[in-house]
Amino acid sequence: MIVKRNFNPVKIWWYIKQPMWFVILWSFAVWLFYFTTKTKEMALSFTPISVLGSALAIFIAFRNNAAYSRWWEARQIWGALVNHSREFARMVSNFVDVQIRAYPDQKKTMIAFKKELVYRQIAFVHALRLHLRKQHNWNEVKPFLKDDEYAKIISVSNKPNMINMLNGDCLRKGQDQKMLEWFHTFQIEGNLTQFAHHLGKCERIKNTPLPRQYDFFTRLFVYFFVTLLPFGLLNIFQQEYFLSTTWLVVPLSILIGGVFIIMERTGAANENPFENLVTDVPLTAICNTIERDLREMLGEEDLPPKLQPVDGYLF
Repeated sequence: MIVKRNFNPVKIWWYIKQPMWFVILWSFAVWLFYFTTKTKEMALSFTPISVLGSALAIFIAFRNNAAYSRWWEARQIWGALVNHSREFARMVSNFVDVQIRAYPDQKKTMIAFKKELVYRQIAFVHALRLHLRKQHNWNEVKPFLKDDEYAKIISVSNKPNMINMLNGDCLRKGQDQKMLEWFHTFQIEGNLTQFAHHLGKCERIKNTPLPRQYDFFTRLFVYFFVTLLPFGLLNIFQQEYFLSTTWLVVPLSILIGGVFIIMERTGAANENPFENLVTDVPLTAICNTIERDLREMLGEEDLPPKLQPVDGYLF
């Protein structure tokens, strides 16, 4: 996620350089041909081109709104995941403490049980991040799982789903061993259901791209517009008092075309929020927040450092 106010022009250029090179070379070629041949028929009326530009701006705005809606929904899902993770840890801690007071002779076992549940939830959020980004450094979740559990999740395709299932099994066993009462388990299960819902929502966004026709036709119309733009500008500079400045067709084409290209690329950048790019939802930072909060709720003090933006980017 970009958190800085200003952008590096060099990085912007690398993002838009392919269509911008087309605009630069094409506008220069059109002007050069006109300058050397004086073919007045090359100049087109700017009116239909301006109408096309207005329609294109509306089309790009619609596509960008749809792309931003996907990004914002992804951020809301992970915000809810933070809240439900904290709620899960609070319920586990409070309910197990109730049982510790009832069965003080099992205090050590119950504290280990509480830590096991909370750590497995930390493993869930880290696994979900890796799952969505299609990364494979699963050693990140290993410290939060038992060895046999880690070996089990490595062998399955949907690792966060399996971790959530393991926590459900652990709740049931905890109830059988009197570490939780049945009504405690019932309440905590509601959070596990929410985690499954969050997983499904994230997978829907990840696996269902913005309809390709929006992406294809937006790019097609932008190229069509910047192709016609120099001819429309030539019509303006054909006026007698502008004849000596026809070269302005090139920088104006670059400026106007660049605005439309940047608007189109902005929508494309927000379209997929789980690709580990600088424009994505900061999953790593959110997972770090969840881990710190949940471990702190267990009374731990040796917490991982809070992630900070690097050069204006938060991952």
